[in-house]
Amino acid sequence: MTDIALLLSDVDGTLVTHDKVLTERAVAAVQKLAERGIRFAITSGRPPKGMSMLFAPLKIETPIAGFNGGLFTDAALNTIEEHSLPTDVAKKAAEIIRDHKLSLWVYRNQNWMVIDAKGPHVEREQWTVKFAPEVVASFNDVMDNVVKLVGVSDDLDAVKKAETDMQAALGNSASATRSQPYYLDVTHRDANKGGVVAYLAKKYGIDPKRIATIGDMSNDTLMFKPSGMSIAMGQASDEVKAAATEVTTTSEEEGFANAVEKFLLV
Repeated sequence: MTDIALLLSDVDGTLVTHDKVLTERAVAAVQKLAERGIRFAITSGRPPKGMSMLFAPLKIETPIAGFNGGLFTDAALNTIEEHSLPTDVAKKAAEIIRDHKLSLWVYRNQNWMVIDAKGPHVEREQWTVKFAPEVVASFNDVMDNVVKLVGVSDDLDAVKKAETDMQAALGNSASATRSQPYYLDVTHRDANKGGVVAYLAKKYGIDPKRIATIGDMSNDTLMFKPSGMSIAMGQASDEVKAAATEVTTTSEEEGFANAVEKFLLV
């Protein structure tokens, strides 16, 4: 039997399908983990309340790691721990996002703010997280206590270039990674999925090598590194797959459930 004590899962493209469906097999797989005494936790670039539709069916009892670890809450959405960007770093990141012609979203605590409600991916994101953004005329007065900035564009090369330039410009002062090919997430330097592994290991007093992680995007490789078992989804890039210890099927082929059954329930 595996010595894994906890499974940490990405949400979009991993736990749920492309159409944001939590399948019956995924729910059953999490239940089987509980029966084996293996805890289950989730992390995402989404705000915690944007994952709340998952809490009841999955019987989530572990801390919710929203904004890639920028905000930890309990299942009642009470804040446990928050990592916000320094104001000067947030302003610099926003400038870089605009310079690369990406749309800008700003998150403070769990509030999502946009300038254009019809901008790229806003309606899709609203449908995904099940709440609407606040439309503001300007971000000038809301750049303090920012938990996450997102640069958004369907020009995927521009998003990739923005990621490279953001990392070079900000260095260790922030974390900047793509959570989707069209989203560039900028968070506090300690707010990344590798930090989520460290947080859960400390909370439950377990060696990170007894934590398994599963995801599909480049930002998920940050949680792959410290964990004892890492699983890449079948639709992940070759780079992400190379960073994992295991590879499962795609999110459209029950990749999450297949991974739990093949690698953890053995």
